[in-house]
Amino acid sequence: MKTNLPTWDLTHLYSSIKAVELKDDLSTAKELAQNFAKAYQGKLATLDGKGFAASLEAYEQMEDILGRVISYAQLQYSSDNTDAAIGQFYQNMQEEITDLSSLILFYTLEINKLEDEVLEGFFKEEAAAKYRPWVMDVRVHRPYQLSEEMERLLHEKSVSGKRAWNRLFDETMAGLRFPLQGKEVTISDVLDKMSSKEGAERKEAAKSFGGVLGENIRLFSLITNTLAKDKATEDQWRGLERPISSRNLSNLVEDEVVDALIGSVKDSYGDLAHRYYGFKAKWFGVDKLDYWDRNAPLPEDDDRKIEWSEAKDTVLTAYNAFDGEMAQIGQRFFDENWIDVPPRAGKDSGAFAHPVTPSAHPYILLNYHGKVRDVMTLAHELGHGVHQVLAADQGPLMADTPLTLAETASVFGEMLTFRSMLDKESDEKRRRIMLAGKVEDMLNTVVRQVAFCDFERQVHDERKKGELTPDRLGEIWMSVQTESLGPAFRYEDEYKHFWAYIPHFIHSPFYVYAYAFGDCLVNSLYDVFQNGHEGFQGKYRDMLAAGGSKRHKELLAPFGLDASDPDFWKRGLNVVSGFIDDLEDVI
Repeated sequence: MKTNLPTWDLTHLYSSIKAVELKDDLSTAKELAQNFAKAYQGKLATLDGKGFAASLEAYEQMEDILGRVISYAQLQYSSDNTDAAIGQFYQNMQEEITDLSSLILFYTLEINKLEDEVLEGFFKEEAAAKYRPWVMDVRVHRPYQLSEEMERLLHEKSVSGKRAWNRLFDETMAGLRFPLQGKEVTISDVLDKMSSKEGAERKEAAKSFGGVLGENIRLFSLITNTLAKDKATEDQWRGLERPISSRNLSNLVEDEVVDALIGSVKDSYGDLAHRYYGFKAKWFGVDKLDYWDRNAPLPEDDDRKIEWSEAKDTVLTAYNAFDGEMAQIGQRFFDENWIDVPPRAGKDSGAFAHPVTPSAHPYILLNYHGKVRDVMTLAHELGHGVHQVLAADQGPLMADTPLTLAETASVFGEMLTFRSMLDKESDEKRRRIMLAGKVEDMLNTVVRQVAFCDFERQVHDERKKGELTPDRLGEIWMSVQTESLGPAFRYEDEYKHFWAYIPHFIHSPFYVYAYAFGDCLVNSLYDVFQNGHEGFQGKYRDMLAAGGSKRHKELLAPFGLDASDPDFWKRGLNVVSGFIDDLEDVI
């Protein structure tokens, strides 16, 4: 595979980490924040509708500047978090932004102190009413808000608290090297080898991966215990009884809706993961699969490498067949260097699409190794990117989408690409391989992520009673993995350490269920599309363009869908089950 893979151009934001324009933006933001505090702190209740609208517009202007600065720092850091100068810059920017945002922290706290009738009076002014969705989302946290002094203390200490532990995790993980085939390789490279065509390579990679994690397990356990205790303390002060509730509030989704999703997926473990991996063991001619065979290509898969140019054309063609406007937006990521593709030492090992801020544009990070899964990852992240571009017109306060809905466009992009590739494939063997690959991706997105969520639930619940030992963390991990993946697997001792590399546990507790939410939602949505729903493409674009200005009930209503209906989740899971049925017919 060619090595001249494209990298992103961050000079669209600032020319360098020492850029004069970056320092100017920080200076401007500081002046704006100081003036904002003088004008509005302690005075919101005395404003009229026009005054409140002006305050919202001024607040949004500051958020845009601060978002641009911290996004640039985050993107630089994700490019190479082993570079000391970049690490120093990232930390300094976090501290700068925290100090500046502390000056305006009062604003959302005071919004939550306003009486409902006062707000309704403000919203009679059209310029203020525009921001109603954002204001009401802020007020979701009203019952759990602490005093202004306490909120400011938590905010300012986050730099030396949980964010410092996040950084320790990132830099430790990026610095790890794994012995493989006589070399010391990065985490991205060793994970790639765990889906190799060769069983011996998968085994060596898995053993090396688990072994190195085991050598560092005390540190990863300390990080996990510390952050779980930190979260428990804050949740207790806020009056949140369940560890997952703070995530649900941020996602603007009701506890009972998430409970219904998780319950539906767990009830389907047997029909989905257990059944599929039982078939996979038969394809491999064994009674049980070794754990390193979970993502192994099927025996008849030629495991060919896909050139980057082919991957790009495949995804854009699929997008264009669905909607030309989405494809045009997607093309910009390639034409304007908004995407960073090659794996390299020090780079974040996964993939993401960063929205930056609406006045700029998103960026995508990949680690492309030329496998079908990498093509699907491109389709996934490009979906995020297109979503972020379409939602930008909502402005800095309302462009961001809750995590549950943020995964909609990404998973839908994957489905479009998969269906396009499947329709073009005439060889039945290749179609079967592609279908199996899609099932595995869906199991990784639905079953595996819900199992991750279950792991987090048990860890956070037990942490309230005291620190968990590395062995106990490993026991919980093995329990949820065995329950979710089923009896088709054989595990070895080092697998108990695999929980330690999941970054979402560290950065965003309970983020993981959003993947399952998005996959099941998209399965239901795609089912509506396949059934010829009139005007689907236009309604879909409108849904993405709404950003965070509408809740899931409003967004899904035009398609006749309701996520609060238990049958909604069954409908999505039935799509996965149907794919497995198709595979069963050809065994």
